[in-house]
Amino acid sequence: MFFKVIYESIVQAFQQLAANKLRSFLSLTGISIGIICIISVLSAVDSLKENVSASFEKLGNDILYVAKMPWNEDPMQNWWKYQQRPEVSYGDLEYIKEKSKLSDKASFSIRVPGRTLKFGSNSLEGAMIAGVTEDYADMFKLEFEDGRFFTPLEATNGANIAVIGFVLAEQLFGIIDPIGKEMKIKGMDFQIVGVLKKEGNSLINIFSFDEAVLISFNTAKKLINVRSRSSWGTSLNVKANEGVSLDDLKDEITGILRGARKIKPRETENFAVNQLSMFTNLLAPIFSTMNIVGIFIGGFSILVGMFSVANIMFVSVKERTSIIGIKKALGARPIIILLEFLIESVVLCLVGALIGLLIVFGILKLASSVFNYEIYLSWTNILIALILALVIGIFSGLVPAWQAARLDPVEAMRK
Repeated sequence: MFFKVIYESIVQAFQQLAANKLRSFLSLTGISIGIICIISVLSAVDSLKENVSASFEKLGNDILYVAKMPWNEDPMQNWWKYQQRPEVSYGDLEYIKEKSKLSDKASFSIRVPGRTLKFGSNSLEGAMIAGVTEDYADMFKLEFEDGRFFTPLEATNGANIAVIGFVLAEQLFGIIDPIGKEMKIKGMDFQIVGVLKKEGNSLINIFSFDEAVLISFNTAKKLINVRSRSSWGTSLNVKANEGVSLDDLKDEITGILRGARKIKPRETENFAVNQLSMFTNLLAPIFSTMNIVGIFIGGFSILVGMFSVANIMFVSVKERTSIIGIKKALGARPIIILLEFLIESVVLCLVGALIGLLIVFGILKLASSVFNYEIYLSWTNILIALILALVIGIFSGLVPAWQAARLDPVEAMRK
């Protein structure tokens, strides 16, 4: 009997939708818009968080970045103060390698100002070139489409070899296999030994490897004066040993560099030790605000939709009053009548939620293709939408269903 009531209630719900198309459409619009607002925002925030986590994993969430400026401040706020700081140097790297007990690897990188790359008649201006040490590829888990990274011997000798990004390889070499070919940088020939796998878009991208040229630090000395105080842009990266927390490593690195730079105990450091989690702290308030705004706007729409569904149910009770009276006269218990209308209300809200989810899915697919950034609808958010619709359906239909269940059979049949 219980399953029969459920089945008949579902059938009646769809009959009501079909019989009163305009009324049903207007009533379910509020539910659908509310679901669209809430689930779209939740999906966007989840996708952003997922992208941040993937970026951290790619760049190394166990790595510290030593630089002139801290990442958790507005660079313009104390710009002059940070500009007066000395650049992070290769000497700092050597000192950390000698003194550190908690680090696994350390690497140093220096950006070479934009140069023109040439291959045959093709040229590419303003390329991003970085001189890096031999541990750089292992630290940042660089993956290769073809070829390899330079060896420690090649790095030490300053060999004229280079590793290039996937997009840069397409732009400069076209359909030609770049491995083994030579390109010119500042009139010097550099042999290509490796092409990196395509990265794609990433929310946190400290250095775009897709359009980069990586050469060894000793090779970079041939192109620029690495000891110059000019702001080439240097970075010292230190990876923690397995089981070592970044806080412990940060304390050790800070102590080592203070000693190396002869900073007195009461003096402030003239360097910053950064970690990628700083970006999480900066983005967390933005994510929270987005969620609150989406829930606030969607909540109003759902509230309107809830009253609309309740109105449909009151009308349904009034239209079927005589039928309710006949059912009760034939022995239908009040709980059966209550369940009948309550299930009908839930079905109406679930239909509105499903329509909203389909629209959200289409919007997210369109946004992903337009912005070339994956925004997905997770099963968790689908479940949230369905549970929300279930709760709204119960609250919307409870009073009309209770009213129907309490009708006197004789009075109901007379009406």
